[in-house]
Amino acid sequence: MYEKIVDENPYETPMMIYPAVHYTMGGIWVDYNLQTTVPGLYAIGEANFSDHGANRLGASALMQGLADGYFVLPYTIGDYLSHDIRTGPIPTDTKEFDEAEKNIQKNIDHFIKNKGTKSVDHFHRRLGKIMWDKCGMSRNENDLKIAIEEIASLRKEFYKEVMVPGSADEFNEQLAKAERVADFLELGELFAKDALIREESAGGHFRDEYQTPEGEAMRRKEFQFVSAWEYKGEPKDAVLHKEDLLYNNIEVKERSYK
Repeated sequence: MYEKIVDENPYETPMMIYPAVHYTMGGIWVDYNLQTTVPGLYAIGEANFSDHGANRLGASALMQGLADGYFVLPYTIGDYLSHDIRTGPIPTDTKEFDEAEKNIQKNIDHFIKNKGTKSVDHFHRRLGKIMWDKCGMSRNENDLKIAIEEIASLRKEFYKEVMVPGSADEFNEQLAKAERVADFLELGELFAKDALIREESAGGHFRDEYQTPEGEAMRRKEFQFVSAWEYKGEPKDAVLHKEDLLYNNIEVKERSYK
């Protein structure tokens, strides 16, 4: 597959791998069946944590995606389905379902009826540039604070100025994209907020203020925890919950690329 893309034989020429923005993403927890903590929801390839860090490299990411999809899921997802097939119809007459349906319908109505002048892609690109410039592999306190303000402002402009063509009674790809970009605008601000709080350099997350005299990543023991943000509506109101990382069998060291 690599040879088809770049017309070079990786057995003879080293593969060209370079850092990209997806290196900054984390990995979802999965069990040995690749199932997340949500029953029935599986995460494969780069989405899961199983080879955290290693699966961010181009060749490793490809291999993990193939291994998970071809060799793991076909033998593990059946275990869940064998139980779920007896569940029967899922009831929808609950307060939570009604609330979720009401909120989704409210969003759909807003996007369809909104008389904005800018496309969904317009806002998607602007968000991407903010994230790339200020919350990418290398970030610093000043840029992250600016990013948080810019994304919050962009989100307000999005709901006021976005234009979604078509109707809600048809297959409307732009409507679906608007819903996703709305999510991205919230998640992007939360990413920047989380990055601002984590005052260390670790793996692909490099804080300019936290590096050794030789330019290597500087770890800090007070940040050896998993960040779990509780949804409270606006990203600025999200509440941080910390899950300490305990290392019993390995020694924590700073990564060096020398």
